[in-house]
Amino acid sequence: MWTDADLQHDIEKELAWEPSVHPKQIGVAVKAGAVELSGYVNSFWEKCVAEQAAWRIVHVKSVTNEIRVELPFPAIRADDDIALAAMGILEWNSLVPETVEVQVTGAWVTLKGAVEWQHQKDEAERALCPLKGIQGIRNEITIEPAVSLGDVRAAIDEALKRNSLVDSSHIKTHVVHGVVSLRGAARSRQERNEAMHAAWGALGVTKVEDHISIGL
Repeated sequence: MWTDADLQHDIEKELAWEPSVHPKQIGVAVKAGAVELSGYVNSFWEKCVAEQAAWRIVHVKSVTNEIRVELPFPAIRADDDIALAAMGILEWNSLVPETVEVQVTGAWVTLKGAVEWQHQKDEAERALCPLKGIQGIRNEITIEPAVSLGDVRAAIDEALKRNSLVDSSHIKTHVVHGVVSLRGAARSRQERNEAMHAAWGALGVTKVEDHISIGL
């Protein structure tokens, strides 16, 4: 039987194992499987990686990332320089359409515009996470998919059944006017992510509501 102390110990070991993270600067607190990360790091990328490391640990139910980004002086960049670099990165990324726009204020990057698919929105943010000199990313890209003429719920249910990483018997799908609600339980964050990915793959989906609990 695992305890919160076990989870905290495993997360701290995983942070120490992750080469992109300075674990001595990061605090870990766990209560009933809910994890809170605190402390500070020198880049937004390190903050993202620390959260990913916490999610890799079995029995983690949620992660709240309160880590501060404190940029060292050599890493500080002007907003205009950050915006220019960000636009260049997205321009060369074949997964991100030209409709995505970049704004930078106070080293915070805001993504705007519209795309047809959630994976395009996710990729725009993922591509910019390692960018030097940023404090964080606000992803305000909207999803404007093509209209679906088929049964969205049936298509998602079939995709969940096909996926070897998802136990579809524990996840139920509900669809209303392009908004998908997933309910049930997943064994891990990875299984939950796979279910979300399957839902976003259906043509006509504008939003996926995540009501999946982690832990069976």
